[in-house]
Amino acid sequence: MSEVRITGAEGPDGLSLRTEGLSARGRPELAVSGLPPYLGHGWARVLGALAGRVAAAPETPAEVTLAPGAVVRLRRSGDTLTPVPPAPGADPGEWRRELVVRLFPEASA
Repeated sequence: MSEVRITGAEGPDGLSLRTEGLSARGRPELAVSGLPPYLGHGWARVLGALAGRVAAAPETPAEVTLAPGAVVRLRRSGDTLTPVPPAPGADPGEWRRELVVRLFPEASA
């Protein structure tokens, strides 16, 4: 089984993170952009958890529950999946921060 890595780059619009290795399993890669730098480590962990679920699923899921109350919808664009809030109209920035805190409570300290 091949490994999945999370790579990142900082740009003018914030931090971008992307998986590398899901495509070797016939799955789309995960990508998120526009993150504030302080969410980088937490979102690397979120992408790692999502990558494990996407790789293990019999088909590419449209939605993943990472923990109770921590649901991530996956929007597909070509060969990439972008994690988005499960509720339409939700503020993505607030949702990203809340998801990290819900999954990793130590992040709020």
